[in-house]
Amino acid sequence: MVNPVAEITRRLAQAGIEDAAFDAMQLARLVTGGAMPTEQTPLTEQQDRQLMQLCERRIRHEPLQYLCGEWDFYDLTLKVGPGVLIPRPDTETVAQAAMDAAKLFGQGVRILDLCSGSGAIALCAAKHVPGARVTALELSPQALTYLKENNAAYGSPLTVVHADVFEWQTQCADESFEVIVSNPPYISDEEMQTLAPELSYEPRMALFAEQDGLAFYRHIAPAYFHALIPGGALIFEIGWKQADAVMQLCRAAGYADVCMEKDWGGNPRCVKARRPIAF
Repeated sequence: MVNPVAEITRRLAQAGIEDAAFDAMQLARLVTGGAMPTEQTPLTEQQDRQLMQLCERRIRHEPLQYLCGEWDFYDLTLKVGPGVLIPRPDTETVAQAAMDAAKLFGQGVRILDLCSGSGAIALCAAKHVPGARVTALELSPQALTYLKENNAAYGSPLTVVHADVFEWQTQCADESFEVIVSNPPYISDEEMQTLAPELSYEPRMALFAEQDGLAFYRHIAPAYFHALIPGGALIFEIGWKQADAVMQLCRAAGYADVCMEKDWGGNPRCVKARRPIAF
């Protein structure tokens, strides 16, 4: 009898899917509810049919995360699907930087997560920063559905705001937050033409940014400057070629202590800055 996982692995690999064996195992666990099929516990006819259907979808490069309906980020499991950006391990570097910055302010620290998507960064901060008050802002109605669902799954620690980052600064009183963090869209038009086929399934509005990928940084850095307290931290996720440009934008907007941090793969991933303390 043909091992179904081996057969799915073969078909995925033939279609050019990276990590075909891992994907095949995840799909098998999805149809069985977590168990791997064996000779003693083979797939039922219905499960085998479902597995083949999932295989065909994956061969068409539909993201594994969307097929599973959820994905792990840091120590969270988040609901994901069409319309929301898939949480990625690279972003854990940004989440950690935001949490480290927030912990310096103690109980009651106020954190703003702009372009929150699934809520990955915001929920990490709410879970791991004692006493944090976290606001998560998202414009996309589709992404907002997942943000609200994930927030509810973890006890609704976030204040969820449906708004446009390019306008919401007018709603922020001066010195409203100690930490502002954002993983905004940052892929340029040129880069959009060379993306992996899986990314065609993710929402364009969560990926693409005008002005060579810098439009959100150019707006957020100056527009939300006064929403930070003096000494407050601004933290951005960036593309691997954007560190110098984003750091310069932050300095031009008046921030101090501007620096870059690499992700666990060694790529530039995070720009950190601070609103100066006036003396």
